[in-house]
Amino acid sequence: MIAVVDYGMGNLRSVAKALEQVGADVEVTDSPASIAKADGVVLPGVGAFGRCMDNLRAAGLDKPVKSAASSGRPFLGICVGMQILFEGSDEFGPVEGLGILPGRVIRFEGLGSGLRVPHMGWNTLGIRRRPDILKGVADGARAYFVHSYYVDCDVEKFAATTTVHGREFVSSVGQGSIFATQFHPEKSHSVGLRLLSNFVALTAGRQP
Repeated sequence: MIAVVDYGMGNLRSVAKALEQVGADVEVTDSPASIAKADGVVLPGVGAFGRCMDNLRAAGLDKPVKSAASSGRPFLGICVGMQILFEGSDEFGPVEGLGILPGRVIRFEGLGSGLRVPHMGWNTLGIRRRPDILKGVADGARAYFVHSYYVDCDVEKFAATTTVHGREFVSSVGQGSIFATQFHPEKSHSVGLRLLSNFVALTAGRQP
């Protein structure tokens, strides 16, 4: 079973339906016990970083999420669900994150003529490293983004993919069993479904 963490901040049904489409048994849940026993955990997120952290703590899910991320089970963060894995954000901040990964979330600034914030729509993924979850995802594949802030972290150590919007930024990270995307796999058509299918295989102990 894959647990999609319900803390009131995310496209929960869209994520769950996309996972079900690729064969997953999914539970959308706010139960620490369900998160603890799941084969894999997905942390979505939409909206402001601080609101996501407030909701997560208010629901008593910050510690269960940190435990899941450190458990060795496949863990997938999506959009703000990726950002809150890091130490903090400048969005209406500074605001403290979960601190699972080192780095901060900062705003796109000084992008130049014709480039807008938020970064919204389709853009390409440049493969920097290829963890198993990216098997079958081509260098230059396109994914769907909606965000005004991005993660500033050690690119060489953590970046699985980077994307360019005025400047190169980290569009997904991979560290051990943790994988997280700034883009939305559930909105990224065949590329997103391939990534989610790979995640489902990993939760079942199979190679994608």
